[in-house]
Parts: sequence; C-alpha cells; structure tokens
Amino acid sequence: MRKILLLAAAFLPVFLPTDAAEPTGKPVKNIILMISDGTSLSTVSLARWMQIYQHPDQTSLHLDPYLCGTVRTSCSNAPIGDSAPTTSCYVSGQPSITGFVSTYPYTCGDADLYPIDSTRAYQPTLTLLEAARLNRDAATGLVFTCEFPHATPADCAAHSYRRSKYEWIVPQMVHNRLDVVIGGGASLLSAADEAYLRAEGRSVYRNDLAAMRADTARRMWALYGDYDMSYELDRDPNVQPSLAEMTTTALGKLSRNPNGFFLMVEGSKVDWAAHANDPAALYSDFLAFDKAVGAALDFARRNGETAVIITSDHGNSGISIGRQSCPGYSKISKQRLFDQLSRYRLSADGFAAKLNVAPRSDVQEIFKEYAGFELTESELAALDNCKDYRQSPIPAADRRPTTDAALYNNSLSGLMAKIITSRTCIGFTTDGHTGEDVFLACYHPQGTRPEGAVTNVQLNHYMASLFGWQPGFLSDMSDRHYAPHTRVFEGFTCTVVPAKAGEPGPTLVVENPKKKNQRLTIPAFTSVIAKGTRKKTPITLDTPVVYVDKNNTFYLPTDLRSQLE
Repeated sequence: MRKILLLAAAFLPVFLPTDAAEPTGKPVKNIILMISDGTSLSTVSLARWMQIYQHPDQTSLHLDPYLCGTVRTSCSNAPIGDSAPTTSCYVSGQPSITGFVSTYPYTCGDADLYPIDSTRAYQPTLTLLEAARLNRDAATGLVFTCEFPHATPADCAAHSYRRSKYEWIVPQMVHNRLDVVIGGGASLLSAADEAYLRAEGRSVYRNDLAAMRADTARRMWALYGDYDMSYELDRDPNVQPSLAEMTTTALGKLSRNPNGFFLMVEGSKVDWAAHANDPAALYSDFLAFDKAVGAALDFARRNGETAVIITSDHGNSGISIGRQSCPGYSKISKQRLFDQLSRYRLSADGFAAKLNVAPRSDVQEIFKEYAGFELTESELAALDNCKDYRQSPIPAADRRPTTDAALYNNSLSGLMAKIITSRTCIGFTTDGHTGEDVFLACYHPQGTRPEGAVTNVQLNHYMASLFGWQPGFLSDMSDRHYAPHTRVFEGFTCTVVPAKAGEPGPTLVVENPKKKNQRLTIPAFTSVIAKGTRKKTPITLDTPVVYVDKNNTFYLPTDLRSQLE
C-alpha cells in the first residue's frame, strides 16, 4: 500500500492543481450532495437567462451565491467522463472506467490518468453513503428523477462493472439499508423486493403521491413512473412530485436521525435533455434542480450542522447560446434570443407522446398551443415519414424518411428536438458527453469550502473531511467490507454454485474442513446469508455481497470468517 501511495504522490503534479492544498472542511453532522447530471456551464447560463427572461425580478439562481470553483471530472483512463465512474469518484474517491458503478478499474496501461493497482481490479469501492451508515450510524437517502438503479443513484449504494446490469444493482440497493429513496422506477422493484423492504421497516409506495405526502415514517421508498420520471415541462403535479418536494420530504425524514445523514439529490434528466439536444427540457429541468438546491440550502441554513455540495458529474452536448447558422445571433436582443424557447410547453418527448395519440388533423393546433408556431410543409413531410409516428397517413412500408428524420434514426422524439431547436439560436456540437470542467457551489455553516479548480478526487476528500475522515479511509473500509472471498476464507472449502433460473447470480458455499457441519451459504447481491447445514440460521450482513463474474469472485466482509472458526 505504501508503494502505491508513493506512486500516487508522484502523479499529483500532473493531475492535481499544482498550487492548491488538499481541500478540507470543518466536520459537520449532515452532508447533502447535489448533482445536476450532464450539465455544462453553458446549461447553467441558459437556465439563468431563461429565468431572468421569464421572471425579471429573479436575476440569480439559488446556487449562485455559493459558486466557488470548478471540478475537473474524468474516467480513470479517459478525460471525458461517464456518469457511472464520475459520480463513483465523488462518493468513493476512486476514478474508474466508463460503465463502472463504484468499482475499482482495471489498468489500461499508458491510458491511465491515475495510478492503478491492478490487484484491486473489479473490487467494490465503498462509498460515502455506505460509510456514513457503517461508521456513524447515520441515515442515508437518495432522490433523483431517473430510475433508481440508474448510474448516479446506483453509484452511491451498489457496485457493478456494468451499469446496465440492473439485475445485479437492484437487489444491492434494496439490501443496502437505505432510509429514504424517492424517484423513478416503480416497475423495477419486484414483489419480493417490496416485501423485504416492508419487513425491514420501510414504507413502499408506487405512483402514489398522496400516500407519500401523508407518510409519517422515518424510512420510505416512493417510486414514480415505470422507469424514469417525467421532464419538468411534462410533469403532472397531481401525479408526480417536483424534485424540490422530493428533496424536502427526504430531509424531513433523514433529519430525525440524531447521528446525522448523507443525502444525494440528482437532477437526472438534465443529462437526458442534453443527450436529446432538447434545449427546452434542458433549461427547465435545470431550473427544477435549482429549486431543489433552494430547498436544501433553506434546510442547511436553518439547521446549522449541514454542508451542501452542488455540482455536475460531466458536461454534455456542447451546448452554446448562439450558433453560426443563426444569422446575426451575437447582436440580437434577449427577446429574439429567448422568447421562442420560453414558449415551449412540452419537451421533445412530450410532443412525441402527444402527437402519437392525437389525430393527424390536430398536429398544427398542437404546435400552435404548445410551441406558438405551425410546422412547415417539409417538417410535416418529415413527421409523416417518421417510422415512430403512429398517426401517419402513410403506410409504414411506404415511408421514406427525409433528411431530418434520418438524422435521428427515425426517432419521433429526435425529430421533435430538431424542430424545437431550429426555431432558436441554441446550438449543439454533439449528443454525447463532453470534457470541460463543471461548476462547483458549496455551502458550509463555518464557511470552510473548496475554492478554485479542484479534481473529482479532491472533491471526495473534501466531503470525507466533513465527516472527519482522512484520505484513504474509504479505501480501507472497502478492504474490510468488500474483500475477495478467496482471501476471507483462505484454507476453507469454497464452492461456487451456478445461479438457478430467476436468481441474479451464483451462490457461494463455504465449509470449514476442520469443523463438521459448519457451513455458510452466501447468495450474490444480497445481505442475507445462512449458517448451518440442515437447520440454517439467517445472518444479515452490514453490506450486500457483490459477485464479479470476470474473476469469479465474491466480495464480502472480512469478519465473516469468524462465523466458521
């Protein structure tokens, strides 16, 4: 370990600000980490301008007084970040590879941007959220607008080298003793998962806003939508809560724990709107996130023991206020620049959903009502020839996608985004992630906050210091709670039993050859294991067991060995 730390120190002048000390803050009782996913600084500027245009008396965002610097985000092997490893780094301190959810990377040789210990490849990296519960007996919570096993919420409470493996991630999140979970993904929680949560003292609600509001318990899961929640432009306030309301609800429950709490709040679909090149959904979802920031800051200022860290995990879309194909864009008034954008009452997804259920004859009325203009003949032709448009008068076999439709692989939402953007002077360079530094805003009751340009690793170290932890603390906890089974049970007989139908992973059976009838049965991705042979006694672990098929290894607590000694 000492050799690795010395090697890391040799890299610091290359990867960390050369004249900046490690940022630290005075310890606090509570941490609120707020992440606006996939948010470039231009997105923040656009949202602020749109707020000023629509509400001239509101010239600042809630986060504005607390802006203090920027964060350089990256993967372990690439300057442009992916949500899975970038938020993983925020909460674990370890940069990793695209798709990795709080999991140590494998080495990529000369491409590595940070020193990598190849012996730790695929080991789960314990997170701030997990450590807050394990070390401080603090409450933990997640609030978001995507589905709950999506990258950013999963980063806080699960471990997987593949972010898409929901069958691995969901049971880990269910078994990681989260106190409050509010967001999307009602269809992804199985009946067995719900029963387990209820047995563990959690209220569980699916698409039931009234029940969430009436709930008085300290622990609750409330999920909306089959997968993700609606964009703010499309949200029905009688069906789904705002991100600000979800944040306030979570804080009300978590703050009842006398030992404090760790809460992560994500404006998930800012990123999705950027991927879709949908400027209307982009700015409005960021403003919804900023309202949640306002709610968190109000709580923190009243509470006096809470730090709030507000940032993004990476840039997205190369959005610009002004584009070359918009003549004279640099000289036009704010009305000409922002008025059309302010007229949109639906996201691109919202337009697509409405068009697909309304008669073809209603198309122009829909656009007049929700966008303030009618489609041109060429746009109507693109719509009718789009394969995703269910109300087209052209039989599917006879449709010939126009250039506009073909650009978006015949996606109706993509075509709507192009039409929305074409009436504005907003530009995009890509529909993917970008590598610029992202904004950083922080509130601390004693004012000790990071300033200037920091890295994702340094931001993790700052948050760890708020709980009184030194760099390396989380890594050491990872070694104790997520150790490879071959090390934990060295000298014992270990058998990996393949998964049966319906099981998310295999089962590890461990026996002590020196003690007859001593056996542990350890299923993957759960915290409930069994001891014994004929009569099995259940044991609940502090963290879920993680299985990695790449190396056929189970990762589990080191003290589990004592059960067989």
